[in-house]
Amino acid sequence: MKAKGLPLPFAEHVPGFDPTIQVAVLSKFPFTERRSHTNETFLLRGHRFRTSRGFGEVEIRVTPDYMVTLLVAHLKSKRTTGEADEADIRVEEAKLLRERIDTVLNANGEVNLVVAGDFNDSKDSLPVRTIMGRAKKRLVDTRPAERNGDSQASEANREPRAITWTHYYAREDSYHRIDYIMLSPRMAQDWVKEETYVLSSPNWGLGSDHRPVVATFRSRDK
Repeated sequence: MKAKGLPLPFAEHVPGFDPTIQVAVLSKFPFTERRSHTNETFLLRGHRFRTSRGFGEVEIRVTPDYMVTLLVAHLKSKRTTGEADEADIRVEEAKLLRERIDTVLNANGEVNLVVAGDFNDSKDSLPVRTIMGRAKKRLVDTRPAERNGDSQASEANREPRAITWTHYYAREDSYHRIDYIMLSPRMAQDWVKEETYVLSSPNWGLGSDHRPVVATFRSRDK
């Protein structure tokens, strides 16, 4: 990536129970703290489980006076498992992630917090609603979409009829939005909505069956 003109010299690798699929953070800006969680567990129907992937947590110094806390997660996929129902596992993982979100927000209600990752479920699902939370601590869903000019909202939905899918499942020939960038209320004040999008480019699927999501921010703290 450096050879292509995008140097990202700071990295946080987050190992987990799954040795194949793991979580990482690459950054242009330095980390002031690393607080990743690699051994989270939950109890489900009398059995103790570990999250398949760890939760990445880093504090990033963008400028001397502007800090961002980033939480990154990859929840259980929709592939069935013999140990427990995959949807139930995803709910429990989402609860653990939300507990960490609440810990961060309780420590500093004005924190610039970004929660991102592959949550493997739809916006109205219990796992995603759990992560978003409620009331004053509810996260803002940036809902990136293709930049194709769509802006008209449907009668039943105030959001534009935009193309927001991030994942293509070839077996079903289906498209879903399962990758998210969510913000704390304070971070949302610096969010540039019109510069937030799903990257749509030729041959996007060569590297992954997911499309990248991009969010842009402009600091009010000068």
